Amino acid sequence: MREPKKLELKNAINDKCPWSGNPIDKNSLTIYQGEVFGFCNPDCRDKFEKAIDVFESLLFTP
Repeated sequence: MREPKKLELKNAINDKCPWSGNPIDKNSLTIYQGEVFGFCNPDCRDKFEKAIDVFESLLFTP
């Protein structure tokens, strides 16, 4: 079994925020589908997490 990735800047699969294009920040990381994604600030990270929750709820609602 694969070791879960830690929320560390070095583990992020991106170096720029997908929302803003700015460099990612060590305090704005999240894990999605087993990968660490970085964002430029906590607001962008939280916006991503909300979008994923909404999207997944629409996909998996019978």
